[in-house]
Amino acid sequence: MAGEALAFLAGDDDRLQRFAALAGIDLGHIRDIAGQPEFLTAVMDHLMGDEPLLVAFAAHAGVKPEAVVRAAHVLGAGPWERDFA
Repeated sequence: MAGEALAFLAGDDDRLQRFAALAGIDLGHIRDIAGQPEFLTAVMDHLMGDEPLLVAFAAHAGVKPEAVVRAAHVLGAGPWERDFA
């Protein structure tokens, strides 16, 4: 799902530019690092940090936002509910 999320971000220049700026990533290096687990985790963290973007991606992917969050957690992105207990 993280690869699909990256493609979703890359499909819109403004979304991709914002992600790269917030993540501190040079757009010229995205292809080189796109398959690295840490990078994919950053993609999912980015989605989880922007609810409208998360909802838009979920709709694009044809899944519920909760499924995106679960996939992000599998990669180690975002806080787990247990972190707030």
